[in-house]
Amino acid sequence: MQTNYACSQDDSIPTSLQVPSQIQEPEFSFDDNFDTAEYTIYDEHIADTTEHENFLLELLWLDGRGDFIFDQVCKGHDRCQGHPDYRCRDCFGTALYCKGCMLVRHQESPLHRLQHWVDGHFENTNLKALGLRIQLGHRVGKRCCNPVSTAFHNDFVVLDVNGVHSVAVDFCGCETAQPVTTQLLHVQWFPATSLNPKSAATFQLLHHFHILTFESKASAFECWQTLSWLSDNSGIDPPKDHYEALLWMIKEWRNLTLLKRFGHGHDPEGISATQCGSCTVLCPACPQPGKNLPHGWEDATPEKRWLYGIFIAIDTNFRLAQKNVSSDKVNPGLSNGWSYFVEEKGYKTFLNEVGQQPQEKSTCASHSAVNLAETKNSHGLAATGAGTVDCSRHNFKQPCAVGDLQKGEKYVNMDYLFCSTMQYMKDLIVFNVLYDITCQWSKNIQERMLKYPDHIRFNCTDKSMTFLVLKFHLPTHILACQITYSHNLIRGMGRTDSEAPERGWANINPVATSTREMGLGAQCDTLDDHFGDFNWKKVTNMGVSLLRKLKVAMPERERHQRDFREFNDTLIAERPEEVSRWRIAVEEWEADMSVTNPFSATTATLFDLCLSCSYDAGIREADDLKHGVDNSLHSEISPTVLISTGIAIEEEQNRLKQDISALGAHSTDLQRSKIQDWTNALKCKVEQWSQVQLLYMPSASHIRTTRDSSVGAFEEKAHNINLFLPSKLKEHTPDTVCDKRLWQSFDALDDLRHHLLLCTHLYKFKHINIHGQRANSHASAVIGNVERNVLEAADRYCRARNTLKNLHETLGEHDWLEVFLILEQAHVCGMSEGEAGQSEGNRTLSWIWKAQGFSLHHDLHALRIEWCKARARANCWMEEVQLLLEEMRCVREFLSWHAAWWDEQADQRVNLPVAEAEGIKGYARRQAALRRRIQHAFMKMWSGHGYASPSHE
Repeated sequence: MQTNYACSQDDSIPTSLQVPSQIQEPEFSFDDNFDTAEYTIYDEHIADTTEHENFLLELLWLDGRGDFIFDQVCKGHDRCQGHPDYRCRDCFGTALYCKGCMLVRHQESPLHRLQHWVDGHFENTNLKALGLRIQLGHRVGKRCCNPVSTAFHNDFVVLDVNGVHSVAVDFCGCETAQPVTTQLLHVQWFPATSLNPKSAATFQLLHHFHILTFESKASAFECWQTLSWLSDNSGIDPPKDHYEALLWMIKEWRNLTLLKRFGHGHDPEGISATQCGSCTVLCPACPQPGKNLPHGWEDATPEKRWLYGIFIAIDTNFRLAQKNVSSDKVNPGLSNGWSYFVEEKGYKTFLNEVGQQPQEKSTCASHSAVNLAETKNSHGLAATGAGTVDCSRHNFKQPCAVGDLQKGEKYVNMDYLFCSTMQYMKDLIVFNVLYDITCQWSKNIQERMLKYPDHIRFNCTDKSMTFLVLKFHLPTHILACQITYSHNLIRGMGRTDSEAPERGWANINPVATSTREMGLGAQCDTLDDHFGDFNWKKVTNMGVSLLRKLKVAMPERERHQRDFREFNDTLIAERPEEVSRWRIAVEEWEADMSVTNPFSATTATLFDLCLSCSYDAGIREADDLKHGVDNSLHSEISPTVLISTGIAIEEEQNRLKQDISALGAHSTDLQRSKIQDWTNALKCKVEQWSQVQLLYMPSASHIRTTRDSSVGAFEEKAHNINLFLPSKLKEHTPDTVCDKRLWQSFDALDDLRHHLLLCTHLYKFKHINIHGQRANSHASAVIGNVERNVLEAADRYCRARNTLKNLHETLGEHDWLEVFLILEQAHVCGMSEGEAGQSEGNRTLSWIWKAQGFSLHHDLHALRIEWCKARARANCWMEEVQLLLEEMRCVREFLSWHAAWWDEQADQRVNLPVAEAEGIKGYARRQAALRRRIQHAFMKMWSGHGYASPSHE
């Protein structure tokens, strides 16, 4: 079997790759900076009333004879004397000709629409009314000596992009005449039937509709309605209904172009040799044995083998339901099993043989897909939806990987689809399988496989299978699943998000409104066609897509590795033995995921274990007293106690100031009374502290007296009284003061971290356990108090740091700057949180969690988990760069292989007539050239962006 793809849509290179300017620049840009100046000018012209009037008059001018109003003689040729009163709506220009010249000029354009000038206006007419007969089987302008013409040939109907045409046709009746259908096909008219065709559609119309339905998801009915109204929009003379004929022509056209584009016209054994899955657009970036993998890839070391693994995502879509309006016998598919849908007969036979199997209930969160599979409403439906298996990194539908679901998302359906497409990947070794209910579906999967028929059985025993949950669905699982099936924690995943199937449904869902009304065969053929187009567009955009990802991944890799290195160095400096144990544990888990998961929490809660540790300057004073040195001037208050008390009073002043600001204009008497009592008590503390301050700082009295005299007789509020701590006076800056301020900064930072951890814990607790308006209101109030504590601690740290800055500018010491950095709003976030917009995979730690001394005062289990996560993030981005570079190499090799494959097809069929042999060779060589041009465009695009060309590998 040859699973290849050919050019889709117009069998030509994509428009994005035809523009030389996009691939000649050494630096590729993704910004579409369109010059809108001409559009702006145009809009200004339209806005001008005079110009608007001119446009309208020009449109009306076309309804007259225009520049040819005074012509009395036709100028079709020099000797023509006819009167020019016919104009073609589809030819270039508005020239008028006589009847005879119009017929001569349209021998090669028999489907053009005409207008006849009569009674002072134009009326629609056609070439048949002028007497044109279309001769088939001979060159244009030549007449057959024995034409075949019947009554229905005089009223032959041709559907074209400009409407429905009734024409007179003469078929060739010579002895060497070809069949009627062949004569039609040679003029690019597709017959509605092979037996005495009475109607046909032009190749141009079928191709136009093919592209239109891919882009707009228009249906065949909408196409027919458009043609009908183009022919007559007055309702006076509507064309005869040919909707059914158009449906069959579109269906056959899709099937024939499918076979053509995948090289089955080049197969000596013909269409009958077409195998299941052979008409799929393969992902060139995924590992394809024999096509894009390097020699000896099977023997790669475990450190490199993960690069040759494939990412497979399983998903379902219940919008692709199908009404029970037909049957396989009445409406069979023409490409049953050749592309993305599984072979229907084998699929239904398997389901009937296996019968009803009990669906194992979920032991994780209550997954409706598992627990409610049997309750899916299927009344009046032949299928409740569709299941699919995709390439999760590049969003490609896989061969024979789509099937209808009779009643919900059952394991038996998804098992068959999974095993069916795995037959095309059985030579691979590493499989990363993703499913939103992996935690349940992967249980006993090997045992289920053994019960299935041999032709779909997939042996997992000799494969490296890693099961994961799609990232978007992971938060709905229990915690054990979140750390067991996460892309962010397992090695070899890169930055794969695996939500590709969900994005792919956005492209196919608009088709569901028409496919649900189709029979099974028509639905499968239609969806196969759309899936193939979607895959082909992915191929043509692969160069841009991979380069865009690489440009993002490279700086992110450096950022996260630097972030982990800083965090790791901080921890090693303070807890080297623990870090060494963590590294060994996580490496063991990566090698064997059955051992203890290092990402799991082993304590009841890490938030209750945030311990505080203080630097006690009083120890030094006790040591001085032990040696007979006493610097105290007060019997009970030493200098250290004085400074500590002053700092505490300063903090109390700030808290009182905040509470006064929070009172508002409508405070109660009780609230004001409490504030006043607090103010009085604080003022007494300040006065008592100031009296002792005079013993150690006499200059403070002079400063305070001078300041009081300048202020006047107004009594200063207790929370505004300046304490004149030593840090505010340059002559009083002993080491003890600096030590106290350093401790104040550390204490504020430690409180900030403590409250952030508590806030995170409360939010998680509220999300899991709190229900109901009353309980939520109470929980929100508690969280609000903690958030205010966070802001207060951050403000306290900033004040302490500013004081330190003033002190150390005087002392000339700046070592503390490396520890106590500037705190900005973005830095105030939890240990497991990132900045706004950052996900788990690309977040970085705020510096407050990497500051020296942090690991000495916080729970080791929390540190271990965060260290493992930081390491995993750094590894993920490093792996993503490696994966992208490997995928670029795979794309290059796949395109080379595919071009060579098409070269081989050119000579596959022999003993054919010369014309047919030339057509077969010409198509194959054009496809081969197309692959090489795409490859060359990609290489130009990627050069200079970290990708090594073959000459540099």
